[in-house]
Amino acid sequence: MGGGANHTIHKIAIVKLSALGDVVHALVALQFVKKKFPNIQIDWIVESSFAPVLENNPDINAIYKVNLKKIKKDKFSIFKQIKLIRKIALNNYDLVIDAQGLFKSALVSKLLKSKTVGFDKNSIRETIASTFYNHKVSIPYEANAIDRNVAVISESLNVEVSHQDILNKKSFLFYFNEDKSIYDYLSHEQKNVVFVIGASKNNKMYSKEKFANIINKLDCNSLIIWGSKEEKEMAEFIASNSEAKILPRIDLNSVKALISKADLVIGNDTGPTHMAWALNRPSITLFGNTPGYRNTYTTPINQVIESDSKVDPLRLDKYDFSIREIKEEKIIELAKSLLDG
Repeated sequence: MGGGANHTIHKIAIVKLSALGDVVHALVALQFVKKKFPNIQIDWIVESSFAPVLENNPDINAIYKVNLKKIKKDKFSIFKQIKLIRKIALNNYDLVIDAQGLFKSALVSKLLKSKTVGFDKNSIRETIASTFYNHKVSIPYEANAIDRNVAVISESLNVEVSHQDILNKKSFLFYFNEDKSIYDYLSHEQKNVVFVIGASKNNKMYSKEKFANIINKLDCNSLIIWGSKEEKEMAEFIASNSEAKILPRIDLNSVKALISKADLVIGNDTGPTHMAWALNRPSITLFGNTPGYRNTYTTPINQVIESDSKVDPLRLDKYDFSIREIKEEKIIELAKSLLDG
């Protein structure tokens, strides 16, 4: 977009519907936009289940929740969602940025009836989405997901963001009125390590037996968070074979609060683990069938451990369970060095 466009852009909408980690990856861009344009209005359209990760962020003016996932189960709910999006369109945005690059997110962007920006057809999986945009940003689909999100948002507004800027980012998740019971689980005598044992798919989940072994080798206050019945059962297995404590099911607002107090987060390639990076807390993210180089930023305190799989981000292997082959000793050694750092 031309440099002069910035003078007429006062109000933008970002469409990033899901999932938790992807929303976090896009959210980092806002601090750089606000630094250059402190008075710009930024609204965000998101699936309702992920809205809490955006809440209390001073860089966001309004959060609009949609429920497009419901359409799979209830076809007629599409009319309610279109009506809702048309109502949001009354805000008359100067620019709508689709940071997702899916057909459904492109459609939402178009329904907002403004100038639209998104990835070009060579930069996304669902190439049809690019036909909905007035302006297109080119960055390879296999490039780092954080860089991709920052590029589509910042380039739309002629905001320059370097790799170093992202490394030096300010923490960008905020919480308010969290569940105070989480603080009863934190120790003042030992280091607090939060374990994120779940993930969106089974082949992204590390072994419960190995998690238990790691906890037994770390002299720490080990806390397990979970989000589904299956994850709760895994947590109970780990706790019965180690000194770990299981937290009750907590909302995303309280997850943010807990992770902000953690000395270390160890987990799979999933939203809450990525939240540690967003909160500038030490973390170890475990990768098997997903690519570490693409899904995280490594820093002195945010490290990754990958299985020996060769991963093609364009074709993830659903039969690749290699994450479970990562040796506990590797994780223990790295955890100790981060905790002592």
